[in-house]
Amino acid sequence: MRNAIIMAAGKGTRMKSTLSKVMHPIIDRPMLGYIVDALRAVHVERILIVVGYQAQSIQDAFSDCEFALQEPQLGTGHAIMQCKQLADAKGDTLIINGDGPCIQPETLEKLFQANQDASLTLLSAVLEDGAHYGRIVRDENGNVLSIVEAKDCTPKQREIREINAGMYCFKNEDLFAHIDDLQPNNAQNEYYLTDMVSILANLGKKVNACVIEDRDEVMGINDCVELNKAYVWMRNHINTGWMKQGVQIVDPLRTVIGKDVKIGHDVIIHPNVEILGETEIGDFVEILPGSYIKDAVIGNHAMIDSSKVVSTRVEANQSVGPMAYLHSG
Repeated sequence: MRNAIIMAAGKGTRMKSTLSKVMHPIIDRPMLGYIVDALRAVHVERILIVVGYQAQSIQDAFSDCEFALQEPQLGTGHAIMQCKQLADAKGDTLIINGDGPCIQPETLEKLFQANQDASLTLLSAVLEDGAHYGRIVRDENGNVLSIVEAKDCTPKQREIREINAGMYCFKNEDLFAHIDDLQPNNAQNEYYLTDMVSILANLGKKVNACVIEDRDEVMGINDCVELNKAYVWMRNHINTGWMKQGVQIVDPLRTVIGKDVKIGHDVIIHPNVEILGETEIGDFVEILPGSYIKDAVIGNHAMIDSSKVVSTRVEANQSVGPMAYLHSG
């Protein structure tokens, strides 16, 4: 059985917004929605979201998930301590931050697979300079012994280039057997989930680290500058995927396509076009500049010319526009 815990209790003060950080939109859904989608794509059966600030808005938006309340917020380990409804669950539990929307299902699947014979597998990244990130300390056999925070590193540990990417896959039984062993022995008086690495390793349990290939997948979002960086990454990732499938996107930097859109073959999309929601584009369709399409079905050989098409159907061989507005009703 696969379970997941998404940590989403913080306000995100640096966003300078009254909206919960994880509810800020990227393209056509809250950033938290991309994480839930990725977990569903790898067949995670139970998704538990740890909420705090604006808890009700998150619960309303993701009513098909489970929830745990973290108040006050005393660190990542403390967040997991609130998830008692998973204490008797079987299988593996993946723990992920709610502000990392670029994570891909393939990476989550690798993490689950890597944890088959381990108690814990964490995601790591290799950098030219470990900078302010926690370092992954391994033994001579490659087993992970601990995560050492940058400020606590010895000069030799500071040279380590493998850093903690902040995502973990636990054997659920081991997680909840030892989560209460965490102690707030740090300047912040918080319970750090990273301390579980040394706790499990000291018990003789196997701890792996799985290196991520594209570090941008685990970028966190703390302000609107980083939100834009994630938006650009997501737009480019989606557009590149479609171009590899034969869709002609004339200017990918000025084209936005939602994750759930479906597109046929021999389609041409001109600049300054947005295609969002559950839209389905047929074959041999041409979409001219300045068009906005959302939750629509566009038939084969249709043309959309500088028009807005929302929640309706454009029949095959039909031309719409210029400057038309089609919508349901």
